[in-house]
Amino acid sequence: MPAPSSSPSALPRVGLFVTCLVDLMRPSVGFAAVKLLEDAGCRVEVPAAQTCCGQPAWNSGDSANAATVARGLIAAFEPFDYVVAPSGSCAGMLRVHYPELFADDPAWAPRARALAAKTHELVSFLVDVRGLTRVETRLTATATYHDSCSGLRELGVKRQPRALLATVAGLELREGKEAETCCGFGGLFCVKYPDVSTGIADVKTADIAATGADLVLGGDMGCLMNVAGRLRRQGSAVAVRHVAEVLAGATDTPPIAGT
Repeated sequence: MPAPSSSPSALPRVGLFVTCLVDLMRPSVGFAAVKLLEDAGCRVEVPAAQTCCGQPAWNSGDSANAATVARGLIAAFEPFDYVVAPSGSCAGMLRVHYPELFADDPAWAPRARALAAKTHELVSFLVDVRGLTRVETRLTATATYHDSCSGLRELGVKRQPRALLATVAGLELREGKEAETCCGFGGLFCVKYPDVSTGIADVKTADIAATGADLVLGGDMGCLMNVAGRLRRQGSAVAVRHVAEVLAGATDTPPIAGT
């Protein structure tokens, strides 16, 4: 397998894992991620061979198909110094669950661990690895931030997006009491248990309303689409965006419409 570049003078070579939902539903997030990474001094590539990370199969207990998908993804991203995803749940799948998935496979376990060690969620990579402390963008809005379950609990993504958002000119960030509460999406959970999912989402949207914010930000498209859809059905005018769009100054696209 190709070895990552090691020359101190070379820009770090980052493989961008776009994720299914960004690719199919919100490509602007992918372009915003590329801009942020390049501005942070990275050489960004998007491997054409990348696919789904296998998370839906893994969450459903279908380890065999999850492993089949994961092998292809591991091979596609092995040449890079880092793997970065604009999603806490997808990055969490690679970083936390791939080593679990291949724990008993002597051929693939070390490759899964190697990939996990260099995989990061986008904003945490910018702050914790690249040392980014501010962005030079402006957005006049009052926002509240939703901490996705996987990003928060598996990867420790909490302070990093808030630190960068605090440097966006014109943006006021208001914390909700339920910022760390699940939005009710949970991947296949919202399909299997729609009534329970809706009840959880209603707690989240009520908390958003209580902040008085006109914008909801987050780092996972699944969560954001779920929240946006519930807000729309409730007749709310609150907009929803991925944090990468705001940090990159890429807010010329319409807000996320939701499901």
